[in-house]
Amino acid sequence: MEEIAELEKAFGKDETMTLELEAKIIDFEKKIKKEELKIFLSGKYDSHNALLTITAGAGGQDSQDWATMLLRMYERYCQARTWRTMILEQSFGEGGGPEGRVGTKSVTLEIKGKNAYGLLRGETGIHRLVRISPFSSQSLRHTSFAGVEVIPEIENEKEMEIKPEDIKIEFYRASGPGGQNVNKRESSVRIIHLPSRIIVACQIERTQADNRRKAMAMLTSRLAVLEEEKKQEEMEKIRGKKQSASWGNQIRSYVLHPYKLAKDMRTQTETNNVEAVLNGDLDEFIESEIKLRK
Repeated sequence: MEEIAELEKAFGKDETMTLELEAKIIDFEKKIKKEELKIFLSGKYDSHNALLTITAGAGGQDSQDWATMLLRMYERYCQARTWRTMILEQSFGEGGGPEGRVGTKSVTLEIKGKNAYGLLRGETGIHRLVRISPFSSQSLRHTSFAGVEVIPEIENEKEMEIKPEDIKIEFYRASGPGGQNVNKRESSVRIIHLPSRIIVACQIERTQADNRRKAMAMLTSRLAVLEEEKKQEEMEKIRGKKQSASWGNQIRSYVLHPYKLAKDMRTQTETNNVEAVLNGDLDEFIESEIKLRK
């Protein structure tokens, strides 16, 4: 105790040394946090890249706009971590509202980065937004929902065999905002796995063959996850806690009116700085969820 008191006394007299000590403590705490996360990120697919799908819930333009906001939030989060992202498939809603912006019915984002799946898999679930609707002429408060699903990207699953007779392949033209075709040829690919009814699609590549290859990789990922769930009977370890079809089972709420609050229902983590969260500041929420897994 005397030594600590002497150190505090010495550092108290030298502001520069005090700042250096504080910087070292902060750096040391960051290193400890990274080591802690390594312990928790030990699942079978945690080190893999991720495929994140956002689907707008019932509610028309408001929910579709919310899906677009979530897409931006996750893109910002990935950008801050220097992860690479690519939209593989996106279906748009109707135009209108403020600035004529167009919402998203569904979108699949490919995320490439270290431990991308391990960090993001806890985002699977229902996300709820409360705000004054920008689409309401009477400025009414509206609640919107969107579902998020995160699966690992598995391109070379040796044990996963997909029989040709089990899949149905469709080709179509990719559509942009407003419904206009963004390519002249039917190069976009949609694959339906008949036994499981899983549907995947890809429209980002230039050729039909490339889109088909990417879509098959996505299907392989989904089937591998499904198989793992059956083997382990523990969905928490693969896709996050299973959610009911009811929109009432949200994992996180984002309230912009009549007060501001972002709150995770599982960890009780919350913040009043909702704007920062919607801009991709998700570290506190994600790290809190990860620590619940063990």
